[in-house]
Amino acid sequence: KQLPRWWELRDPCAWTGQGRGTPRMSPATTGTFLLTGEISNDPITFNTNLMGYPDRPGWLRYIQRTPYSDGVLYGSPTAENVGKPTVIEITAYNRRTFETARHNLIINIMSAEDFPLPYQAEFFIKNMNVEEMLASEVLGDFLGAVKNVWQPERLNAINITSALDRGGRVPLPINDMKEGVYVMVGADVPFSSCLREVENPQNQLRCSQEMEPVITCDKKFRTQFYIDWCKISLVDKTKQVSTYQEVIRGEGILPDGGEYKPPSDSLKSRDYYTDFLITLAVPSAVALVLFLILAYIMCCRREGVEKRNMQTPDIQLVHHSAIQKSTKELRDMSKNREIAWPLSTLPVFHPVTGEIMPPLHAENYESTNMPLMQTQQNLPHQTQIPQQQTTGKWYP
Repeated sequence: KQLPRWWELRDPCAWTGQGRGTPRMSPATTGTFLLTGEISNDPITFNTNLMGYPDRPGWLRYIQRTPYSDGVLYGSPTAENVGKPTVIEITAYNRRTFETARHNLIINIMSAEDFPLPYQAEFFIKNMNVEEMLASEVLGDFLGAVKNVWQPERLNAINITSALDRGGRVPLPINDMKEGVYVMVGADVPFSSCLREVENPQNQLRCSQEMEPVITCDKKFRTQFYIDWCKISLVDKTKQVSTYQEVIRGEGILPDGGEYKPPSDSLKSRDYYTDFLITLAVPSAVALVLFLILAYIMCCRREGVEKRNMQTPDIQLVHHSAIQKSTKELRDMSKNREIAWPLSTLPVFHPVTGEIMPPLHAENYESTNMPLMQTQQNLPHQTQIPQQQTTGKWYP
């Protein structure tokens, strides 16, 4: 399918070193494809996956910061992928026009035995992000600086990894801080004396004290690349002893344990009646006994309690009956009592004639001996309380 005009697929880095844009890789090299939408300057996002699978292969990575920036597809294959064509589906999505386009990228991975690179050095560059390092001109400048220091006949970038993939922290958005990137390069000649300076005791001591080591060739990188020399790694594969042990595979057949003998068809019959009694009858009998005991307690013993209640009335009922009797007596007594009017309630004027009544003098009444409730008549120690007359004047 032909790509639309609003995006294109470019290959800024040579995958094998034999030709720019050759879609062939080897396990000893790293490769990059650039997915860009610079033709129309539209916001474009890309989705990459292995054909028939939801994600990319484990050795292939993809990064795109914003929809307006380029997408970078990069990685370094392993020896297990040699001879297997890798088909990557690239889907582009235009955020402005909502157009989509798909392109299949076929990568052929060849063996690296024809290009051995036994001497490998990994550098940590602090002032670069991974997508900046993958640009062809930047990576070319770095390989040129390494070549001036190392002086090899062949030099290739083996692997490029972001510091975030190695457990690094996301930098603060101040002073244009970068994430950092690890770049591993391989050569066919031993390491130079300048690279070996990192291994001397003085520089190792300075690294343990978090101080920068003294490297004579650092000035060749300092103009563009800030290298953390304490994190440099030098690997000499010519001195590594192979610890690989050949796995002896068996025939996949278990040891002979004799023939399988299935159970006989004429099995002896077994009587399960006893098991049934033990399992069901015994718990049922215990439950029945408990039910009878509970029924006896709840029903049979209730008659004696009722008889006892009939013979001896409840204390609360007796108390209630006593209260009722006392209340009735008090009501009967209140109907028969004769209470004189208090002096404060006697009228000043006669209710019929309107004449002024003579004042009542306290000496005519013994108020101290006046009872509140008159229960007996004509007691000798009591004073008769005057009663109100219907006509005429009031008399003491």
